[in-house]
Amino acid sequence: MIRTEPRVLLDATAIPAERGGVGRYVDNLAAALDELGAALSVVCQSHDGPVFAELAPRARIVVVAEQLTGRAARLAWEQTTLPRLAKRLPVDVVHSPHYTMPLASAVPTVVTLHDATFFSDKALHLGVKARFFRGWTRTSLRRAEVCVVPSKATADELVRAANADRSKLVVAMHGVDSERFSVPTREQKDAVAQLLDLGDQPWVAFLGTLEPRKNVPALIRAFTKVVAGRENPPALVLAGADGWDLGVGPALAAVPKGVRVIRAGHLPAEHLSGLLGGAQLVAYPSLGEGFGLPVLEAMACGSAVLTTRRLSLPEVGGDAVAYSGTGAGDIAAELARLLDDDAERARLGAAARIRAAQFTWEASAKAHHEAYDRAAARGVAVGR
Repeated sequence: MIRTEPRVLLDATAIPAERGGVGRYVDNLAAALDELGAALSVVCQSHDGPVFAELAPRARIVVVAEQLTGRAARLAWEQTTLPRLAKRLPVDVVHSPHYTMPLASAVPTVVTLHDATFFSDKALHLGVKARFFRGWTRTSLRRAEVCVVPSKATADELVRAANADRSKLVVAMHGVDSERFSVPTREQKDAVAQLLDLGDQPWVAFLGTLEPRKNVPALIRAFTKVVAGRENPPALVLAGADGWDLGVGPALAAVPKGVRVIRAGHLPAEHLSGLLGGAQLVAYPSLGEGFGLPVLEAMACGSAVLTTRRLSLPEVGGDAVAYSGTGAGDIAAELARLLDDDAERARLGAAARIRAAQFTWEASAKAHHEAYDRAAARGVAVGR
């Protein structure tokens, strides 16, 4: 049990009801901080009050009265009400876990910057969104006492591309929720097969938002090339939010008869272990990640994973995953190799479980607490 100072207010108001990667990060961080005995308050929207009360039973849960249904409303709340709330509670540090921060806060602030691809790969993001996050990243790097990043690669990119002060960056790698992501039972695998109407057909899985940097059109083309004409070919299951990759539709339209690609959408959390651990292979051919949480979650499920060496992904996968280039031809070559080699997939799955066990939310919470300590000390130094 660590000491309870400083007193931290975690702003969870931006987290959607359907949890993606950032939502899972905030949920698991809150639970781990509470387990470590941190002096934690969590401010959240009404639909998340019971969620955080269960995740962090020793924390103070503050439910906002407002319905913050859009980005503009939440940002206005962050700039006006959040600073007053931090002063009233009172707390020593505010943690803003998704790029933005209250600019007029009298309390030292820690901001999580999840990736730097808004700088390194501008073309992969919508123009307005990219400008928004680049602007807020620069502001937070300048105004926050400390910024938390999930990988060394992200820290390096922010120093290179955004002139970040490295002394203000704390690397806190994500953990994996071992209760939710573990080797699935036969019943869990069968439940996914039934949900997706797969019958006895094997599958290759992808999990993530269908946005351009996930490189899903190249994966579809590679998969089509590999399995067309095979006896008992697997299906490709694309699970995750629809996103805004305009190349996915045409790639799906070009899939020939006899090749099955399932656009599964957002799956309930209880089916994710079955999806990932029941797959012959998990493919995640990303063009760049700040961390790559789906890769780690698949590893924890004992999956053989194929990904790329872009940015942070080797920090997560190490020698326990397979790598390819990002083009359809490179992905196809590795897909074919792994689908044809049962022993190699089994070896990778076993190695992945061992490596995934090294990534814990307890370790991540301790690194965050270091960031809070540093922020509080910096705030004292400048008279906050």
